[in-house]
Amino acid sequence: MFNRADHVKRDEPSVCGIDDVIAILQTDYERAYFLTGNFTSTVYADDCSFEDPTIKFRGKDLYSRNLGLLVTFFDSPSLVLQKIEKGTDCETEFVLAAWKLRTYLKLPWQPLISIEGTTVYDFDEDFKIVRHVERWNVSAIEAIGQIFTPGAGEHAG
Repeated sequence: MFNRADHVKRDEPSVCGIDDVIAILQTDYERAYFLTGNFTSTVYADDCSFEDPTIKFRGKDLYSRNLGLLVTFFDSPSLVLQKIEKGTDCETEFVLAAWKLRTYLKLPWQPLISIEGTTVYDFDEDFKIVRHVERWNVSAIEAIGQIFTPGAGEHAG
């Protein structure tokens, strides 16, 4: 007999350590999760803290909703994972990912958003991500300024 609860559990990735989370995050980056909203929410704690240079909030459901709102504005999006590795800080393990994000926005002047950054993922004892912090190669003001700068005009997409 089909049991929905058993089916949902089987679809969740098995996480027994940081290496499992790294594998899941690599898959999420391959799906350009910042730009598609398609991420593995089960590896995040419900009250996970999310932070970038422009905003800070708590909750994986709110993160999912925020990504969903942004996705509709992206044209020809690209997210390239440059590296992902484990680190240790005062005996606490974390994961550091370096990436390049590039997308045009679906606005009449077609601005190009181009940011290189890093994301630090902190974990609880169950290997759930409890903190997701992005740092960018541009300031928040410069990033927002890209929105108001006309793009190159013609682009693939």
